[in-house]
Amino acid sequence: MPTVAFHTLGCKVNFYDTEAIWQLFKKEGYEQVDFEQTADVYLINTCTVTNTGDKKSRQMIRRAVRRNPDAVIAVTGCYAQTSPAEVMAIPGVDLVIGTQDRDKIITYVKQVQEQRKPINAVRNIMKTREFEELDVPGFADRTRAFLKIQEGCNNFCTFCIIPWSRGLMRSREPESVLRQARTLVEAGYKEIVLTGIHTGGYGEDLDNYSLAKLLWDLDKVEGLKRIRVSSIEASQITDEVMEVLNGSDKMCRHLHVPLQAGDDRILARMRRKYTTAEFGRKIEKIHKVMPGVAITTDVIVGFPGETAEMFRNGYKFMEEMQFAEMHVFPYSKRTGTPAARMEDQVDEETKNARVHELIELSERMQLAYARPFVGQVLEVIPERSHKGMEESGLIMGYSDNYLNVVFRGSEELFGRVCRVKITEAGVNECFGELVRDAGSLRVVNL
Repeated sequence: MPTVAFHTLGCKVNFYDTEAIWQLFKKEGYEQVDFEQTADVYLINTCTVTNTGDKKSRQMIRRAVRRNPDAVIAVTGCYAQTSPAEVMAIPGVDLVIGTQDRDKIITYVKQVQEQRKPINAVRNIMKTREFEELDVPGFADRTRAFLKIQEGCNNFCTFCIIPWSRGLMRSREPESVLRQARTLVEAGYKEIVLTGIHTGGYGEDLDNYSLAKLLWDLDKVEGLKRIRVSSIEASQITDEVMEVLNGSDKMCRHLHVPLQAGDDRILARMRRKYTTAEFGRKIEKIHKVMPGVAITTDVIVGFPGETAEMFRNGYKFMEEMQFAEMHVFPYSKRTGTPAARMEDQVDEETKNARVHELIELSERMQLAYARPFVGQVLEVIPERSHKGMEESGLIMGYSDNYLNVVFRGSEELFGRVCRVKITEAGVNECFGELVRDAGSLRVVNL
């Protein structure tokens, strides 16, 4: 039986794409092996968000070549799309395929095996207007299912290379989304996470259809317990989306809304499509329609031109927003973007100091968000044993409002909806106990 090994760098979308590509190899009779083992085909799904992503991608490609020089070395993903010639120049690379035409990968692999000639299959992504259909019927070692609903981005923020690596916005056809959602529910998944490069933009390229309509249609899928949106821009949380948040009991009380900066001058330099005041009003409205909602966010620290005053303004604004968690990133130059050419680059020492300040703020806000839930019973879907404590009998999973809850239980509960009483609030994890009634566990079966 032929073997294939995968290594994925970057975002959730890349991991989804890798799972989809694995399905193609699986249908062809391949067995998947660990990347550190000898395989007939190695596929590296690359990232290019930062120059560091490019470097790590090259390292993994070379590692695969060393592992088995006779294997087919295939490279896909964002770095492959933006720099195919650079990837092809790495000795041992046989196939470069970018972020489209992945459905043809088996054909290309066979061609390489027969002819032993390298293939550059990368096309101009900016000319692509159709969503690439790649189904994933299940996810190894996951109890939450990811469902990709769109591809590409039209925003062209000054720090971001993604539109050039993923192309412009393309939405998946509604019936295709709903069909895969039903397939995932039939496979036993209770929670579906909608994902994409610019998830909140879903429907902008479709006639008379929108993200709000998709959410209502998913709400009608029988057996589906939770719907979670992986990320959504504040400007895309429309009144119609608000109605779904307010009216559907399947929508998770958690939204990831990227802020990126808390000062209007930096937002303008980033070419973001909102001011802090507009962002704040939208967050306030979300809290009103969905009490108890966890708002998480992304923040870039040390963007070119960020003064101490701008940073303090941002710090204060983030504190006012009372985020449930912030993902904090130091600004990293990405060659080819306008921000990389801007003057007034912030030095690394200053960036690191500001990152630590915001991480401390994030941890305080995370704890402040979790504390009110102590004593409450939440529905948790456990998905793994407590890391490093597999023998302790502790398992963990997420509540609908994205609290990572640790409680005593067995692997038999993985993927099941459990009622758990929160007993202790923490920064990265909370603790709880299964609710017992008349001596039996109150657990909702799959």
